[in-house]
Amino acid sequence: MNTIQLFDTTLRDGTQGEGVSFSADDKLRIAARLDDFGVDYIEGGWPGSNPKDMEFFERASAELKLKQAKIVAFGSTCRVKTTPAKDPQIQLLIEANTPVVSIFGKSWDMQVTEILRTTLDENLRMIRESVAYVKEQGREVVYDAEHFFDGFKANPEYALSTLKAAVIGGADAVVLCDTNGGCLPWEIAEAVTAVRDELGIGVGISDQSSVISPRSASVTLGIHAHNDSGTGVANTLAAVRAGANHVQGTINGYGERCGNADLVSVIADLQLKMGYAVTGPDGLRQLADLSHFVSELANLSPDGHQPFVGHSAFAHKGGTHVNAVVKNVMSYQHIDPAAVGNQTRVLVSELSGKDNIAVKSAEFGLAGLSKEQERAVLRQIKDLENAGFAFESAEASVELLLRRTKPGYYPPFQLVDYTASVEHREGRGMFAEATVKVKVCNEIYHEVSAGNGPVNALDLALRKAIRRVYPTLDRMSLKDYKVRILDSQSATGARVRVLIDSTDGERSWGTVGASGNIIEASWRALSDSFEYFLLTDEATEYRGGEAEKEPLEMIQTGVGVA
Repeated sequence: MNTIQLFDTTLRDGTQGEGVSFSADDKLRIAARLDDFGVDYIEGGWPGSNPKDMEFFERASAELKLKQAKIVAFGSTCRVKTTPAKDPQIQLLIEANTPVVSIFGKSWDMQVTEILRTTLDENLRMIRESVAYVKEQGREVVYDAEHFFDGFKANPEYALSTLKAAVIGGADAVVLCDTNGGCLPWEIAEAVTAVRDELGIGVGISDQSSVISPRSASVTLGIHAHNDSGTGVANTLAAVRAGANHVQGTINGYGERCGNADLVSVIADLQLKMGYAVTGPDGLRQLADLSHFVSELANLSPDGHQPFVGHSAFAHKGGTHVNAVVKNVMSYQHIDPAAVGNQTRVLVSELSGKDNIAVKSAEFGLAGLSKEQERAVLRQIKDLENAGFAFESAEASVELLLRRTKPGYYPPFQLVDYTASVEHREGRGMFAEATVKVKVCNEIYHEVSAGNGPVNALDLALRKAIRRVYPTLDRMSLKDYKVRILDSQSATGARVRVLIDSTDGERSWGTVGASGNIIEASWRALSDSFEYFLLTDEATEYRGGEAEKEPLEMIQTGVGVA
């Protein structure tokens, strides 16, 4: 099995993405996690560019006990008409005291003459001498050929000469960068092939007739792709097929503009689809967890549709698909999701078939429902989704629909009535108040609460009304509340959908409500959340008694009493 060098740039390139920011502590934690996963190189930042990067390098050598990864300091070639020994930026690279230094230089003649405003020969000197100087300090040197593919299109001879300068200077690896992210896979493959054929970099031979120096055949050839054309991952894979064996990218594809090549997808594709040794099977099973770990520290929500590791990556919704998956789980999956730490999921919606309901019944441990009862729940779901409900993110509400179908089911509490009001009081501003009357074990509990708004007041009043019977409610809290306008053309008379996420500190669950009245929609989602917790919490003593028909029907249909 062929091997690939993994070079992670999340801590440097990734932080250039809009909305992405890591503290020095975050960067140290991510570096340790990347090392555990099996990454070979971790680019920590640009010494001198900002205080956080300086702190990271100062602490990394003392605090990080890495098993295999090497920390990399990143910077540019020396300045125009300046020697590396007298360039402060080069000196900061050395002072960072990392075993590896990554230096970028210009490959595109336009960038040399219009951005650096110097001559083509001076640029070659800057590359060659900068690499040589850092190499003389005992560092492993990775040379990033910035804008290489644009430069190769514009002036291939000069672009290749910049790589030659880096190799002569002593670079251990030469990385071809699609800095603008504008290339397509076949363009990448053609350029990588040309580099191997014309310069001999990475070809594994020592024939002087086909290499630029006796050591060029041992230089590692790498790829650094951006995603501006939506092909960052594809371009990386194309480069590997053409001969690159050093891959750069960021976790989750974080990076400037449209981001960098997503190392998560690259790693999975290389190992599972192309047969390269990237990390061991145990490491690969950590891929989803690694992705979510970095998302959490970046304070960004994970992308549910991210290939391989997203929550929806192996989620099946259509009835025909679920029917097939029930018979053979691989009929609509390209890999076993467990290989990357993910799992198969079956969704319930108006597109569902009977198999969706059967799968969810088994998943919830609700044995004993007949086919007709499952079909009844499916019809109810289709009707409710037509009325504005959405059950994909509200599986607790789905489980309650199934539970309520079982003969003899009685809820842990029953709604008698509620009111919610908002008014403006002189000297106090806005004031919200709610009253809730519920029945538990044939006892009526009637409570009133004020809140920040009518929904908060309802939450507090319901909690106060039933916690005397169910004190475990203190462990449950709401963690998210979303309102979606369903028919905006109806303006203030529009129907709304309310999604509530709740937690007891260990589990999380979602519930849904929909109505032309935001209070009614909120009540449905809110009461479902309380009911689900009381039914499924192991520490709660269930006290549901014989129900009266009218309140039970209100709970099952979602019709509130205003």
